Amino acid sequence: MKQTLRSRFVEGPDSLGAKARRRRWDMFRQAFPDLDALSVIDLGGTYEFWQRAPVRPARLHIVNLLEKQPDDLPDNVTAETGDACDPRPDLVGCDFDLVVSNSVIEHVGGIARRERFARAVRDLAPRHWVQTPYRYFPIEPHWVCPGFQFLPLNARARLAERWPLVKVKPEGREAAIADALGVELLGRTEMSYLFPESAILGERFAGLVKSLIAVKRG
Repeated sequence: MKQTLRSRFVEGPDSLGAKARRRRWDMFRQAFPDLDALSVIDLGGTYEFWQRAPVRPARLHIVNLLEKQPDDLPDNVTAETGDACDPRPDLVGCDFDLVVSNSVIEHVGGIARRERFARAVRDLAPRHWVQTPYRYFPIEPHWVCPGFQFLPLNARARLAERWPLVKVKPEGREAAIADALGVELLGRTEMSYLFPESAILGERFAGLVKSLIAVKRG
């Protein structure tokens, strides 16, 4: 039942989530119409994300927390295990044109870490696209639960253990608390603070802002 619900609303090819992702790709291509000629660094993403892309960059480097990276990457794609808030110093100056990050900054942990993440974005390339779910959209996207983000921690942990649309059910109370603490959604003011030179775009669903995107076109 849970997988049926998630497929219908979040993950299936005809789900509401899939339609929203297609609209986001349209926004992305409008912001960077020359994507196929760019060198891109993706902070926190995966190659699977780019496999679904309608257009791919000329060169792609991925930094994420996976312990093992894929073995069968194309020649123009590289991936490494690393901290998106503290990338290797030698990545700065590697002539990346664009930093891309989708639904990562809300997971890095605390304002100090988010500031380091934003600094890394600015240092790595002259252009960027940083997307994050909007705190004040009524449906929390990770749990697909109305108002989840506004509940006390105790209530969030209890829901994390029981909510039918949770992707991976936590094993025990401590894991549920850790899962609930691992997501800190951002509002427009914080995004503007972190990316003062960027345009903050609103991705809408049913007329409401669903996610925020810091875009610097260069």
